[in-house]
Amino acid sequence: MSAKKVALFGLGSMGIGMARSLLRAGHTVRGYDIRAEVTENFAKESGNNQPFADIAAEIDVAIIVVLNASQAADILFGDQGIVRQMRPGATVMNCVTVSPEDARLAAARCENSDIDYLDAPISGGAIKAGEGALSIMASGSAQAFDKSRGCLDAMAETVFELGDAAGQGSLMKSVNQLLAGVHIATMAEALAFGMKQGLEAKTFLQVIQKCAGTSWMLENRAPHIIDGDYSPRSAVNIWLKDLGIVLDAASDIDFDAPITRTALNQYKATADMGLGGEDDAAVIKLYAEQNGIDLP
Repeated sequence: MSAKKVALFGLGSMGIGMARSLLRAGHTVRGYDIRAEVTENFAKESGNNQPFADIAAEIDVAIIVVLNASQAADILFGDQGIVRQMRPGATVMNCVTVSPEDARLAAARCENSDIDYLDAPISGGAIKAGEGALSIMASGSAQAFDKSRGCLDAMAETVFELGDAAGQGSLMKSVNQLLAGVHIATMAEALAFGMKQGLEAKTFLQVIQKCAGTSWMLENRAPHIIDGDYSPRSAVNIWLKDLGIVLDAASDIDFDAPITRTALNQYKATADMGLGGEDDAAVIKLYAEQNGIDLP
């Protein structure tokens, strides 16, 4: 697979790992972030520091890994939008969690400019991003997949090809986020329930991860609580957005999702405590506050 010239937008905990995985695979990568110092630091790693306008015509694939649909739309189609600057036949890979409808609309706007669009939300966390071992839930034309293949292979352990039209990837991601967000909140509730009765957090993890009640999120997030480390790998505020997308979609199809709604309310209450920027495991601090529990 030939090396690609890649522009990656969003050098947060996921994006920086993805950019480094692309570099290791031999691709030329220019990274951009709203934080100037982050952009500059990655430029030292990549050896590429050109403004996007100067290299837009050379870019094969633009990868978007920002926080939300609004930021992604601004990067793609705003006043300084990249789509109008890229050469015809280039590809946009949007890895942001957006609604299926937002993905379809973005794909249509890209296609109007003769830009291929791959709906490619990601899962796996920052460590797997850095290892090039993400799961990517992708949909788009065969042409978009072909042009993105080298980048997909560099960033992902598993690429799920979910159809030939944008929206199917984002639909699957919304299902994943429903489960993941509920699992984190449920883990916090279960751990707090045990601790209120004298169970030690370390014992909880040692036992439950070997039992039927475990989940990937429990095994990944409970150690953050045990270590008292709430530096944001994935922040509480992410779930206000992602579970909000799920509930908006549920409303559109007249589907009641009471468990999702309850989990979202727990994240909202945690954010209202001023903890929205902390790791999403900080939802347990809500339970601790309500129930008089001393956390590690």
